[in-house]
Amino acid sequence: MLFVFTVLCVCVFCSLSPWLILPLFSLQVLLACLFALSAAAPQFLRPSRTSQPFIPFIPPQPQNNRIIQVLRDSRDDRGDGNYNYEFETENGIYTNVEGRTGLAGQTNQAGSFRFTLPDGTLAEVTFVADEAGFRAQSPLLPQAPPMPAHALEQIRKAEEERARGVQFDNRGFRIGGF
Repeated sequence: MLFVFTVLCVCVFCSLSPWLILPLFSLQVLLACLFALSAAAPQFLRPSRTSQPFIPFIPPQPQNNRIIQVLRDSRDDRGDGNYNYEFETENGIYTNVEGRTGLAGQTNQAGSFRFTLPDGTLAEVTFVADEAGFRAQSPLLPQAPPMPAHALEQIRKAEEERARGVQFDNRGFRIGGF
């Protein structure tokens, strides 16, 4: 409605007949709408990113629906970052974690957990999380391959340079220890 009023005002101002101009503007509006509609329509169907259909993960259901009893649930939180908890169930799940306040005020953790694998073997993991990061140990965890000789040589060379006082800036340029 506002558009028609604007067209009429332009026609009167330019002393043109509104009946000559209005159909032209209406045609332009119709073409603009058709263009917008065609631009907004999907141009083609994109192929899926995977060739396989999405299958949601459904965790395996227990063979029997019996309730597993909790044998031990011990918790001690002192409120200052120091705590200890121990949890054990009758089906072999066990965890024991001890938390202590670290050097920078964070809580360091050390502990272990174990559970029974589907083949009946016992899986156990011990871990430490402190200022040096998270470190886990278990025969089930993959081990890194040995370092190649050229990497060991680079480490040895870096240690020698550090002992001589060689320093580098944040861009990798040598700034000291020439």
